[in-house]
Amino acid sequence: MKKIIYTILLALLMAPHFTQAQGAAGTVGSMSSFPVVYKYDEKVTWYFDLSATTFAETEEVYMWIWSPSEPDAGHWENSSDFAKLKYEGNKVWSFTLTPTQYFSKTAAEIAASNGFWFRLKNKNGSKQTDVANMAYTDFSSFYTANELIIAYPSKPTIDKGVSILFNANLAPGFAGASSVHFHSGLNNWDIKQEYQAWLPDVVEKTKLKDLGNGFYKMDLIPKQYYNAPDGYVMENLVFLMIKDNWAGTTPDQVLYAGAYTPPPPPVFGFFPSQISQKDFLGMSRKNNEPGVNKLLYTITAGTKTISGEFNGGTNEIKGFVNLVSELNDIPDLKEIHVVVKDNKDKPISDTTIPLKTLDK
Repeated sequence: MKKIIYTILLALLMAPHFTQAQGAAGTVGSMSSFPVVYKYDEKVTWYFDLSATTFAETEEVYMWIWSPSEPDAGHWENSSDFAKLKYEGNKVWSFTLTPTQYFSKTAAEIAASNGFWFRLKNKNGSKQTDVANMAYTDFSSFYTANELIIAYPSKPTIDKGVSILFNANLAPGFAGASSVHFHSGLNNWDIKQEYQAWLPDVVEKTKLKDLGNGFYKMDLIPKQYYNAPDGYVMENLVFLMIKDNWAGTTPDQVLYAGAYTPPPPPVFGFFPSQISQKDFLGMSRKNNEPGVNKLLYTITAGTKTISGEFNGGTNEIKGFVNLVSELNDIPDLKEIHVVVKDNKDKPISDTTIPLKTLDK
């Protein structure tokens, strides 16, 4: 505990301009990396959630880091281009680096340092976050764990990274492998990414990173890797490792997904709340199920039937019907009957809507 407190105090003392409260932008939120686990001489992308800070989506954000070293030293008031972060959307910024190159340190020197201590700032330093630390997962214990497979995290989620470590020394028939490949799928092979040795792009996509001495690593984000549709619920990730061109295989492996938080239920409604036959009738459905991308409507108004459809996506499907022109030739309507279904023929609404009587 004393060492932790000392490290934090040291970071605060070393942090430039830490007393300038007037430029405080707030605290860096959740942080992650891809790959999830990596060696210090491996390229990695760090992700920072700045939604709780005062940084706007249009602002340029820069890295100011002083441990393990201070690559942009002397440029607090004019950050270098190499320290600029990339905006990813939804108030998340990223920074890509190879630690040994960026800090001009050996892997051993970085491992012996106090870790990755930094602030995020605007270019001239007039705005800065609180001091933050990017955590590092040391996976060196895998080399002596006598485990065939270890995954970080052990229960992955569909939209976050996972690093799968493989000890080929424990797999019969894998000695002398020139390459190892990942033959896999989601939800008991519902969505597959097979290893197809005759397709160069698939060979490259499924190839594990060789860590040396019979150890390998596969890094992926399930939604991207399997091109899963929006709203797809990941229950498990199944896979086996393949030596060269099917010269050897492991038994089937499975990783069970982390806790799944279901989306909010669909919400459908008409608007405005009161209409006449001289108005536009709006309808909207939010939080749609996977694969639902259309609303198909049929309106019965006296002896006339009006049909059509609106397109959209998982977040919302929305549209308007021009009753002014559609009902122009039908006087004194009291009500209309509206039936709405989705593109899977599932009933959404079967409603009679009264029409306001307009003064003549």
